Amino acid sequence: MAEPIRLEVVTPDKMVLSEDVDIVVATGTEGEFGVLRNHIPFLTTLQEGELRYRKGGKLEYMAVTGGFAEVLPDKVTVLAEAAEHAREIDIDRAERARERAEKRLVDARREELDHIRAEAALKRALIRLKIARKIAEG
Repeated sequence: MAEPIRLEVVTPDKMVLSEDVDIVVATGTEGEFGVLRNHIPFLTTLQEGELRYRKGGKLEYMAVTGGFAEVLPDKVTVLAEAAEHAREIDIDRAERARERAEKRLVDARREELDHIRAEAALKRALIRLKIARKIAEG
């Protein structure tokens, strides 16, 4: 078995996760990337999406909203605007957020800024729902 790598996920409010894991997979703005221990260092911006990691044979999921990832040979640090474990996502609440965002998209067609905000809110809600449903169904 490969040596573990430290994964830290931090938001402006708190340290969301700090654990030794086997592998980290995240969605950068240039596409999905995977990291094992002794990976070459790099820094990338993150896209809103899924962050997953394997620890002891168990796959875990998180919803991550934007930010950066710093990869070092022994550590991955994710500085995200928001991050949430899949098991903590309230599916009903995320569904209501999706519905509100869709309604705002229809109402915001007149103003570009409101439209951009509504699109971002919808994207966040859809990501949260996708990740939460992976846990609920699996």
